Amino acid sequence: MTWFFLVVAGLFEIGWAIGLKYTEGFTRFWPTAGTIGAMVVSVALLGLAMRTLPVGTAYAVWTGIGAVGTVVLGMLLFNEPATFGRLACVGLILAGIVGLKLTT
Repeated sequence: MTWFFLVVAGLFEIGWAIGLKYTEGFTRFWPTAGTIGAMVVSVALLGLAMRTLPVGTAYAVWTGIGAVGTVVLGMLLFNEPATFGRLACVGLILAGIVGLKLTT
């Protein structure tokens, strides 16, 4: 269950990172409310995961999921460049997440 909490926390991190773009500097109420809600859920679930996982592993996986998801959605939603270098770096982050899971 701990890893489930951590993955869901990472998904909510993606949500709030993307949500920041839609808040337009926190000037739009509903996107801001959704972003803040996603932040709270993300950090709460991270806290639950850290009850049993090492802090370094939990934090690295959480931020890794958030980073990969945010980069991919940035490419899909905001037409950010999908260059070989960016995709290779995302692959390295994914490799790190899998490595941490396998060694924890």
